[in-house]
Amino acid sequence: MKANARDEQGQALVETALSMSLLILIMLGAVEFGMFTFAAIEVSNSAKAAAQYGAQNHGTALNTAGMLAAAQNEYYSTGLTMTSPVITAGAPTAGYTCTCAGSGAAVSCTDNSVASPPCAGSYVQVQIKVATQATFNPGIHVAGISSITLHGNAVQMVLQ
Repeated sequence: MKANARDEQGQALVETALSMSLLILIMLGAVEFGMFTFAAIEVSNSAKAAAQYGAQNHGTALNTAGMLAAAQNEYYSTGLTMTSPVITAGAPTAGYTCTCAGSGAAVSCTDNSVASPPCAGSYVQVQIKVATQATFNPGIHVAGISSITLHGNAVQMVLQ
């Protein structure tokens, strides 16, 4: 009887050490996944904030600096960039379209004439598309995964 008791001394300690290391590894993975998910949600929310800012009126739709500021104010960290819309001199309404709400016919986004509205008997539907991206650097480094680029997209439509 005493011989068997001596053979089992420390067995519980070894089992606890092995199971705790596995439990800690699983918990670290869950925390890392939570941080990744939070960052992905924030990138999408920042795209939505930029689209909402741009959809306020025709002036803010062309104000990419204001849209970027709105997106960066929504994002929890630094390093967020806005990849769309990119307003250039050749295409001042890239990512910004106007259609008639009833027919879907494309109209000019700058024609706000009260005397002859572009969509007689209907409203102008303004649609703005915004894309954002940020790089997520995991706290736990795994071989082959140094950083992950997260993308956020938003479309905002407003009747004017």
